[in-house]
Amino acid sequence: MVKKIAVMTSGGDSPGMNSAIRAILRRGLDKGMEVFGIHEGFEGLVEGGKMIEPLDWHQGGGILHLGGTFLGTARSERFFKKEGRTNAALNLFKTGINALVVIGGDGSLTGALVLYNEWHELLEQLASEGRLTKEEIKNTPTLQVIGLPGSIDNDLYGTNMSIGTDTALRNIVVATDMLSSTAASHQRTFVVETMGRHCGYLALMTAMASGATWVLIPEKDMGIRWHQKMLQTLEQARHAGQRHQLVIIAEGARHTDCLPIKSSTIKDIISQKLQTDVRLTVPGHIQRGGSPSPFDRLLAIRLGVAAIDEIAVSKTNSIPKMAGLIANKIVFTPLEEVISKGEAIRNELENGNYKKALELRGSSFGNVLTLFKLMASPVVKKGKKIKGRIAILTGGPDAPGMNTAVGIATRLAIKLGYEVVGFKNGFNGILDSDFVPLDWMAVDGWINKPGSELGAARYKLIDPHNFDKIVLNLEKHKISALLCIGGVNAFQKACKLYKAFQKTETPDIPICCIPASIDNNLPLTDFSIGSDTALSNIVEAIDKIRDTAGSTNRAFLIEVMGAGCGFLALMSGLASGAEKAYLPEDGITIKELGDEVQKVIDGFKSGKRLVIQIVNENASTHYNTDFIRRVMEEEGKGQFEIKQSILGHFQRGGIPTPFDRIQACRMAAAGIQQLNLEIEINRAHATSVGLHGHEIAITPLQKIIELLDNGACTQSNWFLSLKDHAETLSKYSAILKTN
Repeated sequence: MVKKIAVMTSGGDSPGMNSAIRAILRRGLDKGMEVFGIHEGFEGLVEGGKMIEPLDWHQGGGILHLGGTFLGTARSERFFKKEGRTNAALNLFKTGINALVVIGGDGSLTGALVLYNEWHELLEQLASEGRLTKEEIKNTPTLQVIGLPGSIDNDLYGTNMSIGTDTALRNIVVATDMLSSTAASHQRTFVVETMGRHCGYLALMTAMASGATWVLIPEKDMGIRWHQKMLQTLEQARHAGQRHQLVIIAEGARHTDCLPIKSSTIKDIISQKLQTDVRLTVPGHIQRGGSPSPFDRLLAIRLGVAAIDEIAVSKTNSIPKMAGLIANKIVFTPLEEVISKGEAIRNELENGNYKKALELRGSSFGNVLTLFKLMASPVVKKGKKIKGRIAILTGGPDAPGMNTAVGIATRLAIKLGYEVVGFKNGFNGILDSDFVPLDWMAVDGWINKPGSELGAARYKLIDPHNFDKIVLNLEKHKISALLCIGGVNAFQKACKLYKAFQKTETPDIPICCIPASIDNNLPLTDFSIGSDTALSNIVEAIDKIRDTAGSTNRAFLIEVMGAGCGFLALMSGLASGAEKAYLPEDGITIKELGDEVQKVIDGFKSGKRLVIQIVNENASTHYNTDFIRRVMEEEGKGQFEIKQSILGHFQRGGIPTPFDRIQACRMAAAGIQQLNLEIEINRAHATSVGLHGHEIAITPLQKIIELLDNGACTQSNWFLSLKDHAETLSKYSAILKTN
């Protein structure tokens, strides 16, 4: 039996909902299903008629970059009543829909669960009213229900991230970056209120990504004299030399006795007690607006595809589930559990059990809060013995987020009792004894600075004896440990340096490497610092190229970086809706190029106006971007215009995204803590920090080096499983399947 499925968006809109709808639509059609779109959420389901519309492949075109939801969303009072749900069941039954995908937050998913639980009861009610017959409803299977998390608050159990959260965080952090500029000019304090009635995710991550001085969230036990601690911390920051302070408060923040804390109250307390100029900013619905980030697009695509695949293989009596992203993998959680656990967190908050609520949020949330608390105050205890000197360098090509990592590492090392120096221009700085002392204020404002303030040049000398000199220089400057932030080249040099130590009589020192490379080509880490910013730069450029679709029959070849790793090419192609991505993992054949030319021609004949193809810079040894362009130009015989665009260093420019800043903070903290451990137990290992799912892990550096193959990503290729998504959802499929 051909399955008829419907998709709807409900509750507050979230950036990325359109990406989810597109994925559900096209994956569903590819599976041979009929797909319907329900307009205006549950209200449209109750209304029926034209509000339940059959969708075709082309309706998924041109919507990836659009915020909100083209299906519309609304809160339905009628659905809360039994009569409304009876009408909803009738409309689904009459249309023949036997599976429903609901994209929304807690309230929307609760509504979906109620509809599932009442399904047969509602049909019986309709039969008793004569609106259906007993024969019609006989042997009717239970409605299949799949939920997708769509909430900027990120307050749903069963997923690390919800659709729209990353975009909302970006919007807030952009605002705080702007506020920091004007606040520093006037020595002001800004109080910023974020959304988050029952979840402090946006506020906490904003505080971490913007270098805020204080944060107030629902899950944090403020303590009886919390306001005095806040004032003390703000005063300490001012005395340390900070010209401005940021205080972030979630709208759901509350006192220890569970009474709400108003942002205006925070403003008045700071202004009156510290006699300083304080301004309050409430971004409001700006937080949920704008084009979805690449992360949100990709998350929505992965969840949408997974929802259809689950419907395709599930039995008709399967329980309702929600698809979520946990540890970078798609996981289905029973909808009843999602809702009950979410309610449990809210109950703990209402009862003042903040510790339990924090535990239910998960370890990564708690770890970020702990890190923020540690970094909030700039004061180092007087009389504390200096434990040693930690050196930091950034090596290889620069990556957005390097400065964030250096800044956090410096401040945490100082907190732990170390002196900190920064070697300039990577390993060249050690060779030339070119370094600068780093104190608390030296790295102030680095959290959102692009590039690398220390310099990230490649190691210029390959003479093995230079490593002996580097070892001696590290001893000369009494370096106790080395934190190396960089890509493949930096990791390889760090490993050689570690081996050089073992060949000399100089005492070994611990070395820890942090992955920072836009190519995302280091093994045993899902993401490297800088890769999210680079991906965002590429997708932004492709979105602008798509704006030229008014010029018909035009194909664009866009060359991106990535070295021997196809991460940027594949993910940017998927997030932008490109028709093809050429990856180094696959290579390129002449036959493939010929087939692609024919697909382009067929596409334009069928009404397409623009085609985008992404080419990794090393997708082929001989068939480079210009070669592909000339093949397409020759074989196209003038049937379309072909343009070539090489994005170059544009990809690594600009301020780091919140994602890169937060990962830089977490990785830098883990690196310093690892070095501190090595020093305290008098051990000198070489290690690497990696992001595995949502957890930070430490791996022996030698294992990373063994997995590297000419700079190519050999183990962290989780993204290659998404090639199937790209092929299924590409617009070529639309052309081929409808002609």
